[in-house]
Amino acid sequence: MFRGPAVPANQTHDFHPPIAQSGLYWVVPVPERGLTISPDGNTFTLEMQNVPVVDQPRWPALDSIATPARMTFKMVWKSTGEPVKYDDSSKRFRFTGTRASCQLEAEVEVPSIGLSWKSDPLNTSKADIAIIGKEVNGRYYDS
Repeated sequence: MFRGPAVPANQTHDFHPPIAQSGLYWVVPVPERGLTISPDGNTFTLEMQNVPVVDQPRWPALDSIATPARMTFKMVWKSTGEPVKYDDSSKRFRFTGTRASCQLEAEVEVPSIGLSWKSDPLNTSKADIAIIGKEVNGRYYDS
């Protein structure tokens, strides 16, 4: 979140999952019912409630303070049916899928400072670029 133009000096909040003991960051487990796929396979909905995150406005500065927070969100991708394929053997990366529309609504809370924020409703959201598909990289590229 920013106050004014989106430049580092104006950043007031940065919400992300804490770094796991394994060293993974920006990753959280998705509950069994968190991801749903329509019967035709064209609509994917990711919905999670009260995900533990931290508010770390100065991240990635080493002295950045991380304040416990939580996030609730719903994100919906809908395939347009237009095929997309990207294959770069030199980088061992391949993606096959379709273009999609994508919408998101979210809410964050930082109880210790009394902050809560809620986005506009899902039906008012629009992404300029979205894709749905399968990606293969690294040692799995040749399989």
